[in-house]
Amino acid sequence: MKSLHIASLVLSAILPHVSLARELAPDAALARVYASGEVHQELMDKKIASWEKQKLSGALDSTQYKSKPTSAAVRCKNGTAQVIPGDPLNTFRCNNVDFYDFVSHADLGSQTGRGASSWGWTSPNGREFVVIAQADGAAFAEITSKGQLVYLGRLPQSPEAEPSIWREIRGYKNFIVIGSEAVKHGVQIFDMSKLLKVNVQSPVVFSAVNDLTGFWNDLPVGRTHNVVINEEKQYAVAVGAQPRNSSCASGLIFIDLKDPKNPKTLGCAAGDGYVHDAQCLVYRGPDFKYFGRDICYGYNEDTLTIYDVTDKNATNIISRTSYEGASYTHQGWVTNTFWQEFLVLDDELDEVRAAGPAAAGYPVTYFWDIRSLEAPKQTGLFKSPAYGIDHNQFVIDGFAYQSHYGAGLRILDVSSLSRDPTGGKVKEVGFFDIYPENDALPNGGSVEFVGTWSHYPFFKSGFILINTIERGAFVVKRTR
Repeated sequence: MKSLHIASLVLSAILPHVSLARELAPDAALARVYASGEVHQELMDKKIASWEKQKLSGALDSTQYKSKPTSAAVRCKNGTAQVIPGDPLNTFRCNNVDFYDFVSHADLGSQTGRGASSWGWTSPNGREFVVIAQADGAAFAEITSKGQLVYLGRLPQSPEAEPSIWREIRGYKNFIVIGSEAVKHGVQIFDMSKLLKVNVQSPVVFSAVNDLTGFWNDLPVGRTHNVVINEEKQYAVAVGAQPRNSSCASGLIFIDLKDPKNPKTLGCAAGDGYVHDAQCLVYRGPDFKYFGRDICYGYNEDTLTIYDVTDKNATNIISRTSYEGASYTHQGWVTNTFWQEFLVLDDELDEVRAAGPAAAGYPVTYFWDIRSLEAPKQTGLFKSPAYGIDHNQFVIDGFAYQSHYGAGLRILDVSSLSRDPTGGKVKEVGFFDIYPENDALPNGGSVEFVGTWSHYPFFKSGFILINTIERGAFVVKRTR
């Protein structure tokens, strides 16, 4: 036992960003605290306090951030992209990622600003469009072949709802699906092909009533924290639909999208209570007991919870697993949707609470071996070199694209996980820091809810949209 302990210490010294397996059984007493909503409210209160501070300082007035005046890309050279040479607030730290465009929230038609989620759609003829969430609705734009962001119009929030920064967007075929934390908002379904006819000289403000393809509001009070899509099975999921004492307990609420004009409720999974985010997929992987089943990976505040949701009226929890440092299990993504062996997971409060591996304030990506859905293992982790808080992430062809609030877009090569599940060979291969306001602070960053909320990295062209809370939307691309 002593020799094993010494070996662990030696390994930790050699590989400081690697953890041995640290999955834990859920703590019953803590689970009750999370189930009460106390921790989620703590997180929301911290965000609101941060944004109120920014509002008082004027940082949330997006009219002060000027949209990029030229059409030429700005290359990342010697660690920076100097969009306006000599201006520290328009000089962005970077590595292997180039700048192409920026458009402010004001120039994207928003009266409130406050960017949140984002998504994209590629038309049948290859044009690339983006949807940029803001507190008062969603802006539409096209990314041209040269990486320029062209504003096309917007879809306002639902008419009975108040503005809310918590607005989440996902794509389904030619449609986008939008949910919000705003009471009475419901879920909007909009046909993106409408944008093909928009004249760029005359952006269109669509009607949040008459221009929707469909609308669904079988929610307790019309609010949902997030929306999730399983396109293969033709359904959406509303998650985190409060209040928690509703019949579905803020869990997974399934929405039939076979006919987007008439979305219908299919059932819900309330067994583990509140779900903050999820990824729902047809299971293809080595756990043959579940091969072909409809599986949801739930990020449930204090656990990774894996569900079998094949029968939407009789769902089953396959496993609930916590981990060292769990503070607020936020979001994650499988590393390969076609063969599901590993996933990456982020925690949104571990840096704030200085908990576990994130105690020093450097964001931690947790690696999970899910080759057994009934017994997932937290096999390792990666500590970001940039001080801050991690948020949403997606994995494409072995690369994890992550929004790290004030540290910007970070890109990890996670292709080695199948060979080394500890993450010892994972490395950061690129980044673009969109928040120079905190560059000069002692740690070169800040543990605050500022900067980028989301990004969209799935375009074939390689262009990546980054939506920021304060400024607006950036277009960047990995250096070839």
